[in-house]
Amino acid sequence: MKNIFLFGECMIELMATSKTESANIMQQSFAGDVFNTAVYLKRTFADVHVNLVTAVGQDQFSLDMIKYFERENIGADFVFKSATKIPGLYSIQLDEQGERSFTYWRENSAARQVMQHIDEAVTAQLSTGDMFFFSGISLAVVEPEARAQFWLLIDKLKTSGVQIVFDPNYRPRLWSSPEEAQEQFSLALEKADLSLPGVDDFEQLFGMTDVEDVYNYCKPFGLNEIVIKNGEQSILVVIDGERTEFAITPVENVVDTTSAGDSFNGVYLGARIKGYSVNKAISLASKAAGFVIQHKGAITPAEEFDSFIKAQLALV
Repeated sequence: MKNIFLFGECMIELMATSKTESANIMQQSFAGDVFNTAVYLKRTFADVHVNLVTAVGQDQFSLDMIKYFERENIGADFVFKSATKIPGLYSIQLDEQGERSFTYWRENSAARQVMQHIDEAVTAQLSTGDMFFFSGISLAVVEPEARAQFWLLIDKLKTSGVQIVFDPNYRPRLWSSPEEAQEQFSLALEKADLSLPGVDDFEQLFGMTDVEDVYNYCKPFGLNEIVIKNGEQSILVVIDGERTEFAITPVENVVDTTSAGDSFNGVYLGARIKGYSVNKAISLASKAAGFVIQHKGAITPAEEFDSFIKAQLALV
């Protein structure tokens, strides 16, 4: 069985479901870019062993979060429990087009201190995996003084033959400056084997608006596989220098774009580690993302997604 470790943060999610004269009525769930990726990967490929590497607290929200991981069949052996910290929290506001904006409370997030829990024994266990995934948000959440330890972990995993995967997911508010993010992203791209950049993230961080600009930036890092996502326009995949561009069929009924990229990432990575061709992996991942953005929240109802994805898997 293939074994994937996903490193990052899961948060308490609040989404307004209705509004009174004085307040929003909120629905509470759990989400986070790496967790979302893990959920859609596991739902699509049940025979892949999917593990989260993160930290939570010992409060009721944290206990409920771990139960949620288990309900989604995501391994929690590397979900560490902090004695003093709690999960981060965020709220989502949607505009009429389904585009989202976020408000975060994550200063006391246990995930910021996850590297305190990763010793030689944990590193040895992580080294047995087939793939290790992290994102730009994962990097931003790790405390700056612990990043050297994180990069040492990545070097050890890479030396052990673990495939390193990086999604340059950029959130400006999580970084002290764009320059800090650019430095860390460069390190990530230098060490990664596979990267899944989005043009929108590179536009915010580097001022790049074109797929070719993103590819030309990534090319010198020597990545084996690059998947450049350009929203509803196209996807460029370059594997060992061979380029393939895929058109995307736009979704007419966009409800909420939260987790569009995360669901794509999870299904694509699962398909690739299972040996699917790039064409089949892109097709399946794009359809999954298209389904997800027609629903509210980061995580769609399990039964609805499972029914949809089973039908798609039967076609590939």
